Amino acid sequence: MISIIDYGMGNLRSVQKALESIGEEAIITSDKEQIEKSDGVILPGVGAFPDAMENLKSKGLDETLKHVVAQKKPVLGICLGMQLLFTEGEEVKQCEGLGLIQGKIKKLYGNVKIPHMGWNSLKIDKKCALLEGIDEGSYVYFVHSFYAEMENKEDISATTFYEIDVPAIVSDGNLFGAQFHPEKSGDVGIQMLKNFAKLTRG
Repeated sequence: MISIIDYGMGNLRSVQKALESIGEEAIITSDKEQIEKSDGVILPGVGAFPDAMENLKSKGLDETLKHVVAQKKPVLGICLGMQLLFTEGEEVKQCEGLGLIQGKIKKLYGNVKIPHMGWNSLKIDKKCALLEGIDEGSYVYFVHSFYAEMENKEDISATTFYEIDVPAIVSDGNLFGAQFHPEKSGDVGIQMLKNFAKLTRG
């Protein structure tokens, strides 16, 4: 069973439908006990970083997530959900994140359209379980205005170029983050979700 964390922000149903399409049982929940006993956890997210952190903390889900990660269970953050894994964000105001991956979430910059919306290719920096069967140059779908400035470059598994190198997949053990939306990224995204689901079965 995979738990999709419901903290009031994010397109939860589309993630659930993508998992169901590959035969995986997925539940949308904010129940801490349910999340802790699940085989894997997905943290989606759409919206502003401070609001998301406030919602997580008000439900006590920040500590639940940290506990799940400490148990070495597979955890995947998607889009804003990936950004929340970091030390802090600067969207709207300086705000402390979950601190599970070291680095800061900063606004995209340069002579490019912001938000970044559309299909971009992946440059694979470091193979991880999420990238099993994914080819260099595969295209995935992004919608974001902020990016991760990494403290530890070895945590970057794939980047995309949008005037700067944007971390697209980050990983540390069984903890993963995708800046793009796997559930909207066609066959490539579905393969990544299959890879994640495989991890939940040990």
